[in-house]
Amino acid sequence: MKLVVGLGNPGKKYDATRHNAGFMAVDALAEHMGITFTTKSKHKALVAQGFLDGEKVLLVKPQTFMNLSGDAVISLMDYYNIPLEDLVVLVDDITLSPGTIRIRGKGSSGGQNGIKHIIHQLGSQEFKRIKIGTGRNDGRDTISHVLGGFSDEEWKEVAPAIERAAQAVSAIFREGLDMAMNRYNG
Repeated sequence: MKLVVGLGNPGKKYDATRHNAGFMAVDALAEHMGITFTTKSKHKALVAQGFLDGEKVLLVKPQTFMNLSGDAVISLMDYYNIPLEDLVVLVDDITLSPGTIRIRGKGSSGGQNGIKHIIHQLGSQEFKRIKIGTGRNDGRDTISHVLGGFSDEEWKEVAPAIERAAQAVSAIFREGLDMAMNRYNG
């Protein structure tokens, strides 16, 4: 079983914010797969289960705030006995231009607190991630920036990137990490 986690903050207040790009990508993937999310309180997450390219997949949206995303990830990985190599995390990245995605096989948090907490909980940086570019700070402090919405111009670039991020998950499973990186990392 594969575990695909989109990072974001729960609640309507945060739905269309930069920090919820990971949630948006997992929602796009769930729509493509024709599956819906249900609450799994025990795991502090919304979870949808289905098949993608012949692989059994759990799509996850942690219902903790971003900074505690690792709680849901470690809970589900332990419960379903999912190895680290079968984890893919979709996350916003303010250092990437809107419309850009980057796939990585491992690495540091890069200052992203959700990734930082997952690394802490797992005790490892060795998991795949798909970063969705949401743009640099526009003069606001970082917290206001990531919790802010996209301008119309930014959204025109970010919306297709969210779709590409969802497609990249499938490419990772179907073709492997290196091929997916070659295709999507521009």
